Amino acid sequence: METDRTSDTTGLTETEVEALHEVELGVEWLHRAHGTLLAFHHNTGHAMEHLAAAEALLRESGHDDIADDVRDRYLPRGVVDGDRWSYDLVESFQHGFMDDATAFAERTRREVADGQSHVAERRQEREWKARAEE
Repeated sequence: METDRTSDTTGLTETEVEALHEVELGVEWLHRAHGTLLAFHHNTGHAMEHLAAAEALLRESGHDDIADDVRDRYLPRGVVDGDRWSYDLVESFQHGFMDDATAFAERTRREVADGQSHVAERRQEREWKARAEE
């Protein structure tokens, strides 16, 4: 649903505008946290690729015991609680808390501001444009 960027939000109280803004900021920070988890997932994957390469090189150079440790102890192992892989953390966060918080933000916008997002910014945009026209 496309909304008019300059839609009037004057029917909202300052407290409602502030509450909506805080909900939106909370969700935006959750998006940042998701990005951090993705970086963690990708970094973990790269680390595991290096360990896999080390396993092969160790085996090639005659260090089978150490290569076996890499193969048996580190490569199949999860990164949290010994069994959870990094993708599992990403999915749990994304499809759990993040989806719930995003749905809450949508419900809040719908019930408080007729579905309009960024009401604080829209109000600021109108005020600054009006001031520039004076």
